[in-house]
Order: sequence, then C-alpha cells, then structure tokens
Amino acid sequence: MSTIPLRSDHVKANTHGSESAPPVAARPIASRIPVGRLSRLYDRIEAFVSRLSVRDNFWHRICSLIWLPYAFFSGIKLTAITADTYAAILPFRRFNRNFYRAMAGGALLANSEIAGGMYVFGICGGDFTVVCKHIEYTFLRPCFGPAVYRMTPRENVRQLRGAGEEFNVTLDIEVLQQVSTLGERDKRVGKCQVTFHVTPKMQQKIKNARKKAFAEQI
Repeated sequence: MSTIPLRSDHVKANTHGSESAPPVAARPIASRIPVGRLSRLYDRIEAFVSRLSVRDNFWHRICSLIWLPYAFFSGIKLTAITADTYAAILPFRRFNRNFYRAMAGGALLANSEIAGGMYVFGICGGDFTVVCKHIEYTFLRPCFGPAVYRMTPRENVRQLRGAGEEFNVTLDIEVLQQVSTLGERDKRVGKCQVTFHVTPKMQQKIKNARKKAFAEQI
C-alpha cells in the first residue's frame, strides 16, 4: 500500500485536530482594550466630570473638594486676563498663611503646580491626562497678600494638542503679591518653571494593554 507524503504547505493541527490559536503577542493591541458595558460607562462618566471641572470655578471647586482637597481649602481659582492669557489667584486666607502672617512657602510652591495644571488641562480638555514632571521654584521675597500666578507657555499648547500625540509643555510662572492700593504695581515674590507631561487617554489605554500583554507572556 502506498503512502501519501505530507506537503510542506499542510496546516499543522494540535492533538484535538484544530488549528493552534495565535499567541497572545500576535493578537491586536486594540482587541485587549476593555470595551465592556462597565468600561464604556466609566469612560463616559470620566469625560463628563473632566468637562465639568473646567467649565467654571464653581464646578472646579466642587470637583476639587472630592479629588483635590488641598486646592479646595486653599481657594485657588483660575481667571482670564485676555482671550489667550490666564492667571490664578490664591487668596490670603488663614489656611495659606504661616505663623508670622505671611503666605506660607509651601502654599506658594504647591499651588504653582495646581495653577499650571489647571491652565494646561483647561486648554487640552477631558480627553488628556496632565501630570507634573518637573518643577523649580525661586523665592524672592515674603508675600503679605493674595498671590497671583501669571502663566506663559513656552510651546503652543493648542497646536500640540491638535497633533493627538503625547507631549511636554513648560510654563514660566510669575508669582506676584496682589496689592490693594490703587495705582501701586503688584510685587513679584517668586518665579517658577514647571513642566507637564500630557497624554491622550486613548494612548494611555493602549500602553496599559501592551503592559498587560507583556505580563501574560512572562
């Protein structure tokens, strides 16, 4: 009886007679991103809260009370100077003062990050995550009144956001003491350089899916 030789193009089967499943690494990354009902509901709620937090100062304070209580109790708020220029105002309240009735250095430093983050997140919107990467603060003189943070970006934030990729943005922040006397200029009490890393949330999900796939291979 003659035998039929196996051709090299025959598909190899496993012990159950079916084709072997592709390894985890061969599956598309997008197929590993959670797309269930709970995941979609969470994404919608997160997007809604993100848009609400930058709508106005009232909703920003409500969201800060839940997720960023320090910003809530410090009372910092973002205000528009012109159409493209924003500043943040830190009130001179007991929570922000030290024992000799000056603005505490820790309050000035911590709120520099909060003010810059509010500015960048307000431009980028709820589809991005904003994380502080580096901050440098220089103290120049004591602050005996409300502090004003005037922010100037080194890069075009709107143009970088439109590219849809992750990017870094550096802000130069002038910290001024707001004066109450008419005609007197605000006094500069400090200066700050802060760098934020901005990532699209979808890109972050793809990164997490890749990490999960790598962990499954180990």
